[in-house]
Amino acid sequence: MKRIGVDVGGTFTDLVLWDDDGTVVVHKTPSTGHDPSIGTMAGIEVLAERAGIDSSQIDMFFHGTTVATNIVLEHNGCDVGMITTEGFRDLLHIARKKRPLNYSNYQDLPWQKWQLVPRRNRRVVPERIDAAGRVLLELDETAVREQVRLLRERGVQAIAVAFLHAYRNPTHERRVKEIILEEFPEVFISLSSEVAPQYREYERFSTAALNAFIGPKTSNYIDNLAKKAAVAQIGDDVHLMTSAGGLVTSRSASEIPVSLLTSGVVAGLLGGCAIGKASGYPSVITLDVGGTSADVGVAPDGALRMKHLLDTRIGDYHAMVPMAEVDTIGAGGGSIAVVDDGGMFRVGPRSAGAVPGPACYDNGGTEPTSTDAMVTMGWLREKSFLSGTMAVKPELARDAIQTQVADKLNTSIDEAAMGIFKILAHSMTEAISLHSVRKGYDPRDFSLIAEGGAGPLFAWQIADQLGIPRVIVPGHPGITSAVGLLTTDIRYEVPTTVWTSSADPDVRLLNEQMDRLSREATAQLEADKVPAENITLERSVDCRYVGQGYELRVPAPDGEIDSVWVKATVEAFHEAHGRAYSQRFDDKSVQLINIRVTGVGAVPHVRIAEIEKGDADASAAIKTRTPALFWRDDSSAPEWVDTPVYERELLLAGNKFQGPAIVEQFDSTTIIGMNQHATVDAVGHIIIERNTRS
Repeated sequence: MKRIGVDVGGTFTDLVLWDDDGTVVVHKTPSTGHDPSIGTMAGIEVLAERAGIDSSQIDMFFHGTTVATNIVLEHNGCDVGMITTEGFRDLLHIARKKRPLNYSNYQDLPWQKWQLVPRRNRRVVPERIDAAGRVLLELDETAVREQVRLLRERGVQAIAVAFLHAYRNPTHERRVKEIILEEFPEVFISLSSEVAPQYREYERFSTAALNAFIGPKTSNYIDNLAKKAAVAQIGDDVHLMTSAGGLVTSRSASEIPVSLLTSGVVAGLLGGCAIGKASGYPSVITLDVGGTSADVGVAPDGALRMKHLLDTRIGDYHAMVPMAEVDTIGAGGGSIAVVDDGGMFRVGPRSAGAVPGPACYDNGGTEPTSTDAMVTMGWLREKSFLSGTMAVKPELARDAIQTQVADKLNTSIDEAAMGIFKILAHSMTEAISLHSVRKGYDPRDFSLIAEGGAGPLFAWQIADQLGIPRVIVPGHPGITSAVGLLTTDIRYEVPTTVWTSSADPDVRLLNEQMDRLSREATAQLEADKVPAENITLERSVDCRYVGQGYELRVPAPDGEIDSVWVKATVEAFHEAHGRAYSQRFDDKSVQLINIRVTGVGAVPHVRIAEIEKGDADASAAIKTRTPALFWRDDSSAPEWVDTPVYERELLLAGNKFQGPAIVEQFDSTTIIGMNQHATVDAVGHIIIERNTRS
């Protein structure tokens, strides 16, 4: 079976083709921002040509995209209208009354400055359902038709429908959808009861509005790509990565595009999990470093952790959809180094991006970046960028660092370049600490997966700082997100709010709702033509202690729900709370707020094949030697060392070599520090470890 993974980023589109016979072909091509499907399809044709096949021979097409995310971050979605309960017109404006700057009287509130739905397009109609789902006031259908016609006249492209307590009883929202289809059939429709069927009215309203805001552009892109793939006979359908780490069909993604937020970022974490398992180290911390940002994820035992509700936002907006816990900081190869007027030496988060890029690109950039620093230190050689296909000028990098950093700090260019690298590495170290140590995980129990074009350049230093025992550099670090797309299953999560307590659990309600969710999840998978034998269901519950304001998600047992089931779920919550907050309260009652069923449709996963075996001597892979700047520890001065440069493709399983060393390949460069050594394992991953102290 031949499968492709395509991850569309802001600068490059990464592609990988994986065949069951062990064939792996990779490709990178510039993204086409105005229509990403153009670059995607062109890249697939090149990929197929390199593999010596016709694109119609590709059996499955998996896709990760930043299209939905970029629409939100760039505030360029469509014109949205909203129909909501009378009296709740300004809920999106008021939000949770939190302010980014608590003590400032002069600040813009982002959700008010860049409104998802302008106030003039937020229309109210008489209706009311209470928290138990009882209809207190019937829907005024005449008023609904009037408001829909008004929104049509104003030219909105999408309508969000969000009624109070629709998560309990969606009858009114569904009737409004029927009316919209009668009056305004071409408009994109977003129901809160379909997008986020859970309590918390602001977050639900925001998610429904966000889904409408990105809906037309994202669904048009998905539909366009799916049609092009169908014409080219590539697979049965395009399967897209969601923010929860699962795949959905193009049909589902078009209906609820808000589920695609952080799509490509999560794929990188999944790829890291597969890489760690293949090397025998399932607990991983992933570090995916690109030109502008670095993505950090933590997966104990190779399992994704889901973000807390307080953190499930994109840009300035709340999105109450499941998101795997991966976070991004402004640190990458293009991060700019500055010495400000006060003498403060900073690196990032501002980036030179792809255009004009680092100074060494000779593309108009004049500010020194971390890439310029690594060129100056001899780590990135003039002929190493994309295997020599991209010309760089080291002298421009040195000039930029000398004039804008070294001279201002009255230090040498060597110290300045090392300082740029160390400051940026420290930012990544702090991000990893935030998502491991401060959340109850010891980084010494994990392996660090170096991903992205720049991840293998920084990982050796970060692992040394945090005491992480090993760095794993995959065979193709620059396309790890594309690989991650080929390592997961089709997944649909169906939640609902139940509100019951462990002190007096409503077992009947729990059984009824869990059965309903199971049927809905199974139906979605069946609609995607997943065979029954490939379908499994996973349960989870959002719990909290009585008096708490927010929940933690915990896995729940299978089988009939009874007192034993409730007890097991509560114990899982105690353990999760103890890990997250270093305290557990076994004598307190626990509230079961939301229950969830995730339908999983298994698809064939890629298998990382073993490579040719060799002996311990890696000298045959040395293609040259070069002077490079290294240091023994943080207290030592940098020194120029005659350093071997290895060709990644020539390394064999079992090869070992000492640092300092540089390993070059098409999509990345790997650094091994002075007090470290590297081993190539059976599947071709480079394992970097610290030398044993004598």
